[in-house]
Amino acid sequence: MERTNAKKELELAGRSLIEMVFSWSLRDVLNKDLYTKKVTRIPETFSSMADYMKSFIPPLLEETHADLFSNMTALSRAPIREIDSVEMAKEFKSPKDLFYEISLKRAADTENDVGKYEPEVGDLIALTDVRPKRIDDLNRPRRFYLIAYVHGGRDENSDKISILASKSIIFTELEYARKNKRETLFAVYLMNMVTNVRIWKALHSDLEGENTNIIKQVLQAANSADENCTTCFSKGKCSSVPSCIADNLNDSQKAAVLSCVHMRDCYHQNTVKLIWGPPGTGKTKTVAFLLLALLKMKCRTLTCAPTNIAVVEVATRLRSLVGETLEYGTYGLGDIVLLGNRKRMKIDDHNDLLDVFLEHRAYVLGKCFAPLTGWKYCLESMISLLNNPEFEYIIYMEKIKKETDEDDDELDFVKDDDAAPPLTFKEFFRKKFSSIFEPLKSFMVDLYTHLPTSMIQLEVVENMIRALELLESLEVSLGRVDVAKGLTQVLNCFESKQCLRLLRSLSLTFSLPNLTENYGIKNMCLENACLVFCTASSSAKLHTEGMAPFEYLVIDEAAQLKECESAIPLQLSGLRHAILIGDEMQLPAMVKSKISEKAEFGRSLFERLVMLDHHRHLLDVQYRMHPSISLFPNREFYDNQISDGPNVQQRCFEKRFLQGNMYGSYAFISIAQGKEELGGGFSSKNMVEAAVVSEIVSKLFKQYVHTKNKVSIGVISPYKAQVHAIEEKLKKYSTYSNEGFSVDVRSVDGFQGGEQDVVIISTVRCNGNGTIGFLSNRQRANVALTRARYCLWILGNGFTLLHKNSIWKKLVLDAKERKCFHNADEDKSLSQAIMAALVEHQPDTLLSNDSLLFREARWKISFKNDFGRSIARISDAEIRQEVLSMLAKLASGWRQPQEDRDLIVLDGISSQLLEIYNVKDDENYLAWTVDILKEEGNYIQVMKVWDVVPLSDVIKLAKHLDILFGSYTVDKMQKCKHRSVDGSLVVPMKWPVDPSSTCDETDALWYLSKPLSALSIRDEPETSSATVSDHFPSLKSEDAGSKKKW
Repeated sequence: MERTNAKKELELAGRSLIEMVFSWSLRDVLNKDLYTKKVTRIPETFSSMADYMKSFIPPLLEETHADLFSNMTALSRAPIREIDSVEMAKEFKSPKDLFYEISLKRAADTENDVGKYEPEVGDLIALTDVRPKRIDDLNRPRRFYLIAYVHGGRDENSDKISILASKSIIFTELEYARKNKRETLFAVYLMNMVTNVRIWKALHSDLEGENTNIIKQVLQAANSADENCTTCFSKGKCSSVPSCIADNLNDSQKAAVLSCVHMRDCYHQNTVKLIWGPPGTGKTKTVAFLLLALLKMKCRTLTCAPTNIAVVEVATRLRSLVGETLEYGTYGLGDIVLLGNRKRMKIDDHNDLLDVFLEHRAYVLGKCFAPLTGWKYCLESMISLLNNPEFEYIIYMEKIKKETDEDDDELDFVKDDDAAPPLTFKEFFRKKFSSIFEPLKSFMVDLYTHLPTSMIQLEVVENMIRALELLESLEVSLGRVDVAKGLTQVLNCFESKQCLRLLRSLSLTFSLPNLTENYGIKNMCLENACLVFCTASSSAKLHTEGMAPFEYLVIDEAAQLKECESAIPLQLSGLRHAILIGDEMQLPAMVKSKISEKAEFGRSLFERLVMLDHHRHLLDVQYRMHPSISLFPNREFYDNQISDGPNVQQRCFEKRFLQGNMYGSYAFISIAQGKEELGGGFSSKNMVEAAVVSEIVSKLFKQYVHTKNKVSIGVISPYKAQVHAIEEKLKKYSTYSNEGFSVDVRSVDGFQGGEQDVVIISTVRCNGNGTIGFLSNRQRANVALTRARYCLWILGNGFTLLHKNSIWKKLVLDAKERKCFHNADEDKSLSQAIMAALVEHQPDTLLSNDSLLFREARWKISFKNDFGRSIARISDAEIRQEVLSMLAKLASGWRQPQEDRDLIVLDGISSQLLEIYNVKDDENYLAWTVDILKEEGNYIQVMKVWDVVPLSDVIKLAKHLDILFGSYTVDKMQKCKHRSVDGSLVVPMKWPVDPSSTCDETDALWYLSKPLSALSIRDEPETSSATVSDHFPSLKSEDAGSKKKW
């Protein structure tokens, strides 16, 4: 493809979609219902191609709108970059072609908080003279603002970025903005439209080499259950299949591969095959062997996937298989091309893929093709040196003499005694040979590695490899030569002459294409490759004039690819057969718009064909999960059609990373004390569950340190806020990832396709009404439950998950039936972690007798509202922990020794009952009393916790309590003050109710149940003149004027 054509394609790609986005006002962008009435449900069958294409357009517009709306509402966090200059482009033509070129300020010259955003092709940006914090900042009077689409990025030839603007830039207006205190112009990222633009082109049949044969086959339901062509097979046509297929695949994998390979023998119909690959069934392995077979058959095939990660995974597996079958070094890799973005594909982390990565290949071949320094130059230089070394030495000496004469003429009066003497013949030959041999060797290997086999025949490669062996042998011989005579003997030996003949043969029989520019080399590689890998979106780059047709299209993870996006590769020129590999029971494509999602915009072609009863080849043996892990998902999602492989049934697959029944291969660990709350945005988190995850990982790490047994841990949660909370707690383990202990924390969506030794799932939801939100999604649950190899531990609130009829209710009931259900607080360390989390995040939940804090207490405790409010106000988690720890000890019967208490003098009746204990920090004091309650025919002692207050408020609290205690009878007072000791602990007393007793606790209970709003220590008493004797006339002579010291 010519460079000008590439530029033209960029300028015009999806122009009508871009202009539609340009037409939206700010009010339109913020209008969630802009396309609500225009979007209808995408049907399952279609009457025509036009009907098919049109059905996706309104949902695509709505999805584009929703994406822009989402990013506009988060404008303050948008990537941003300062612009240095703006000027009209050569293509500018008003009023439609508003093309401009912008240059960016150097990253080092930008403000620290602006960032290093680099606009890329397809980005929709806002040009504005203010850094926007909210949407309104873009639409104020006298502010410069417009929308632009980036259609050309910076490259080695230009530092400018080409944009198409939504309206003309009035440079006087721009200058005004830059001169009036707003000197900076910004480019603000709004969204990337590349994929949507490509889909738009595909839906409008605007692709080069448009081919609708495959799509026409899937408009309606399949005509038969078996898509194999009976006509061709009945005639005995059958392509030979490499033996490696039969030797390395199970029966279901082999059947799927053979069925797909045999499609090639049919030329009178187009076929779509489905391969159903549930978790752990070797889907990627099957795809890799299928591609290996197609490679051996020289069948030109495009392999796509929805994401770069998925493409890299299948390419890596294929590269590994091919490497095992190559007979002549790396010859044959040139038939494989990986097309994509180096950074997004993380190619630098996959060195094995460099040899097939197009960008790297074009760079390497560019060096080989260079006329003055490349392969041809080095080859001819080596031939000349070996053919007539004496003549080469004469040229060298003449050059030295000429340089010496020139130096003498210029510096006749200077004599340099230290000038190096000319090289001897032997020294010259060795140096010259080495300087040519090293690049020549590199060029030879690079050429037979990177050139397609159609451009470099096997005979040429054999000659190259043999020539390299002879040159290496010659290099060794040269190292042993001591005199010129010996050098002559080496050069006249049989091996030297044979090497020279091979090099001359290569010069005559092998020629390189006359290509020097990068884009031309890339096109050559793509047009001659047998296997090409890229994302479905990037396959739009293959819709170019002159591109060699593909026979096969293989789409991996097809159930995750929107059907409208699959229309891009399905329309490739010459395409005859398509193979879709996926599992509709796992997560579909992500869709931002709820309107588009409801219209089935995220549905894949794979899923729609399954709905139409299209035949699928099921891969029916799973090799990933321990049988106790696979049991539930196999029954719930796959109707028990999947068998456990022999490897997972072996005893060695039963791994115990931690001791205890709770940490077996499969467990549901119920956490009743958690609390769901909103984290970032509208996402939920549960800090108690996060604490339990952290504690379990800590235990696993301690075990790893002790045993040095490697373990990989995956932590999964459906909610981003929970993922972030857990990441914060576990980030300290990231440094050990290369030492055998790794922790990977991701959302369910981020974990699709992944697997780990141990997986911990945090379900987060914890509420009384059983609301679980999108946790109820069966596909999301399936992905989460099928990532573990040896151990799967699911954390959640059993009550919440059991409340509603969902997949999680079934899971909890199943765990109970299998005796895999455990309460987290049964484990001592988990109980402590839960307690610490409650103290830090939910202290109020501990203020009940059935909480973890008091579950084993001897004393019953009652809390006043003031205490709950005060404990919540203590910001220091350590102090809060100290207060609650003191309460736990008090409830167990511990009492603070008298000598450890601060000296506080109280008068009034409260001095006889009120206990004041200093908390560790000397700033907070715990106020409590012993009280009497009537329960089941008995009077019992209980603890009443009033408040935790600073020292300055202790006296005020005592005066308020004087009012309450004034209602107590003498009998009740005596019972409150009674102390029973069991060893060193104080235990509560119990008395049977005596009808004649004067311990009337009715009023007391009424007071205890009131919130004490009138008795709050924050207000003054209503009657400040009230005295103790007024409230306690029977105790006047005994208690009046008494004082208590702490």
